[in-house]
Amino acid sequence: MAKELPTSRLARGTKLGMAVAGNALRSQRTRRSMRGRSEAVRERMAEESMIRATEQMVMVLGTMKGVAMKLGQMLSVLDLDLVPPEHRERFQRRLAVLRDSAPSVSFEVMRAVIEEDYGKTLEDVFAEFGSEPIAAASIGQVYKATLHDGRVVVVKVQYPGIDSAVRADLKNLAMFRRILQSAMPWVTPAVLDELRLNLESELDYVAEANTQKQIAAIYAGHPFIVVPDTMPELSTTRVLVSEYFPGRGFEDIRALPDAERNRIGEIIYRFYVGSLFTFNEFCGDPHPGNLLLGADGKVAFLDFGLYNRMDPEHVQFEATCIRAAAEERAEDLRDLMIQRGVIDSPDEITAEECLEYVLAACEWSLVDEDLTITPELASGAFVLAVDPRASEFTGMKQQNLPPEHLFSRRADFLTFGMLGQLEATANWHRIACEWLYGEPPATELGHAHHEWLASRPAPAPTTGPAKKTRKRPAKA
Repeated sequence: MAKELPTSRLARGTKLGMAVAGNALRSQRTRRSMRGRSEAVRERMAEESMIRATEQMVMVLGTMKGVAMKLGQMLSVLDLDLVPPEHRERFQRRLAVLRDSAPSVSFEVMRAVIEEDYGKTLEDVFAEFGSEPIAAASIGQVYKATLHDGRVVVVKVQYPGIDSAVRADLKNLAMFRRILQSAMPWVTPAVLDELRLNLESELDYVAEANTQKQIAAIYAGHPFIVVPDTMPELSTTRVLVSEYFPGRGFEDIRALPDAERNRIGEIIYRFYVGSLFTFNEFCGDPHPGNLLLGADGKVAFLDFGLYNRMDPEHVQFEATCIRAAAEERAEDLRDLMIQRGVIDSPDEITAEECLEYVLAACEWSLVDEDLTITPELASGAFVLAVDPRASEFTGMKQQNLPPEHLFSRRADFLTFGMLGQLEATANWHRIACEWLYGEPPATELGHAHHEWLASRPAPAPTTGPAKKTRKRPAKA
């Protein structure tokens, strides 16, 4: 059972509360707390002006299809518990608009898209095709069908004209930046640039089908992760066909007992974060709608329109920075960021501020004991790290995070948000030590994962040898 968060350490310089958990990672320094940070977020979001700004933002985004839904998914990492009770219902309605803004399109219209791309009738390709969508993606709808050879598949079909709409909306994002930032200050120019680059790639279903097929091959035979295979030969720019995976959705998963939710939380963490350090690639779209729990306990991951393969050198840089933060090597961390170009005005950033900023984002994975991720914990860390209205880390927020690292850090935050919605408990640091330090696994899932890695034809890990000695964060 997870320990209660300790209350013994005082915040430094503010009323922001105590540190994220009760270990001695920073026993000789006092730091701001994630729990306290979420209190500050609560106060900011209580302002009526922000509620009005949210209403204005929703009006602007109301006609945007894929872009609005994607921004809504990013915003959903902020749990409603951060909003004061008197504003929750209003905020929930506006957030629902962003999440569910995908248009409702009749089956006949979607059928025309399929037949136009195939150049043949639906019956020529499918033996059966359900007319009711089983899910909605940000730029299309998903149907269940059966091929003539008996295979059951899912068919993702783009909304007609969505490609032009998304590209137009992406161009307009710069125009609407002030309105967006009034309600979502973390939607910075860098976030918009990253969103523009990656969301447009989601419009090519052939590329996504090929990507997903490659990932399915990587995870073939995995003991607890499933990536459904695709049929690129049946996929077009606007139609993607993949294997059907019967499973339970995220809301059902949230209702499971603690032990099962914790297990699934570890699987989510390993897939969305661990894959970067194991395979130098990762899915950039962690979202509750993109996974299913199978009857056998395996978790299927879906939707690979936003996928990134990183230069191993860049992956090593991230791992090295995280190790430096875990070991409180503030000067080393600052030097690394200066050399990489993350800090382009060194005179304005102290080593201590650099360390504090990195810990604000990833401290939850550096705590060497069981930690329950709560919605407030995830939301507080996210907002403090990126919200320009927060006075903390002003200098770091003005630095230039390279696009490849912005993409991976966003995926990390969204994973953190998913774990918060699950309220999953684990020693996340011990899990991360597998890819940060090359240490042996400390969990049952870790042992199964490493046995699978060892059975693969070629060594998968690319993070280099384990250190012989290191400064491990001390137990509380």
